[in-house]
Amino acid sequence: MTVVDTKITWGDGARQAAFDRWMAGVAPRHGLDLASLAPASADASFRRYLRVTAAASGSLIVMDAPPPQEDVRAFVHVAGLAAAAGLHAPRVLEADADNGFLLLTDLGRTLYLDALQIAPAPEADRLMRDALAALLRWQQGVPGAALPPFDAALLARELALFPEWCVQREFGVSWADAERAAWQRLCGLLIDSALAQPVVAVHADWMPRNLMLPVAGAETPGVLDFQDAVAGPITYDLASLLRDAFISWDEAQELDWALRWWQQARRAGLPVDADFGEFWRALEWMGLQRHLKVLGIFCRLKHRDGKARYAQDLPRFFGYAQRVALRYAPLRPLLKLLEPLSGARVRAGYTF
Repeated sequence: MTVVDTKITWGDGARQAAFDRWMAGVAPRHGLDLASLAPASADASFRRYLRVTAAASGSLIVMDAPPPQEDVRAFVHVAGLAAAAGLHAPRVLEADADNGFLLLTDLGRTLYLDALQIAPAPEADRLMRDALAALLRWQQGVPGAALPPFDAALLARELALFPEWCVQREFGVSWADAERAAWQRLCGLLIDSALAQPVVAVHADWMPRNLMLPVAGAETPGVLDFQDAVAGPITYDLASLLRDAFISWDEAQELDWALRWWQQARRAGLPVDADFGEFWRALEWMGLQRHLKVLGIFCRLKHRDGKARYAQDLPRFFGYAQRVALRYAPLRPLLKLLEPLSGARVRAGYTF
C-alpha cells in the first residue's frame, strides 16, 4: 500500500451516501470521531483505507472496497483464519459486505518497507528474520483447505498478463509464431514446476509493503492485504519476500534468509524438499512466474487504471527475470523475449 496525503473524495454520490449511513450506525458503538476521518493508504486495487480516531483504541481503520470490483467477504474470511493461527492481522469489528465497507483494528503507521529502506544491515536482518518467522506461522496455522486452489488455470491467467499488457501495450511489440510458441513452452515449464510443489496456504503478496512493524503488545509483524490468499506452492510467499517489488537484496543475502527459512521449515515439519539446491531452484522458478505476472500487472495499472508510477519499477523485475532465465538452460529462451523490452528500458536511461 502507498501512503497518501489527499483529502477524502468520492466520485460516486450514492456510494458516499451509503458510507455516511453506515458510519452513522457504526460510530456510536466504537466512539468514533467522524470529523477525524482521513486517508490512511491506498493500494494497487480499487480499495482504499481511512483512519478514524476511536475513543477506546486510539484509532481504527475503515476499508472502502467498492463492489463489483472488490468483495470484502474474502478479506473477512482470511482475517478469521489468520487470527486463529495467532498472526497479528487486522480484526474485523464491523462489516457491510454488500457495500464493501469494513471497520478494522489499526496495526500502526510504519510499513516494513519504510523501515527496511532506512534500517542499518543488522536491523534489516532482524526485521526480515521476524518476517520469515511470521511466514512459518502463517503456513503452519492457516489451513490451505479453507482457501481457493492456486491451480494451473490461475497460474496461466497470471502469466498471460505479461504478453498482453507488458509486451503489447507497454512496448508495442508483436510476437511472431515462433516467439509465441517459445512463450507457451516456458509457461508450461513454470506451471509444471509450481504444481509439483507441496501445497500450503499462500498469502500471495507476502512482501514488505504488506507487513507492519509490530505495535505495542504485538510480538509479530502486522500482516495486511491477505484477501487473495490461496492454497498453492510452498515457495511462493518466500520468493515474494526475498525478491520484492520495491526493495532488492544481493543474492548472498537472499540465500542466507532462504536457507534459514528452509532449516526452520524442516524442523517445523513443513513439506519442503530435503535438498536445498532443488528447493532454491523451485523458489527461483516460482519467483519468475510471479515477476512475469507483476510486469503485466504494473503495465495494466499504468494503461488501464491510470497509475503510471508502478511502471517505474519495471527494470527491477526485468533484472530478476533475466537473472533466473540466464541461470537455467530450459528458461534461456526467455532472454530473447525480454531483450527487446528490457533493452529499450536501458536505452531510455533505466538501470537494473
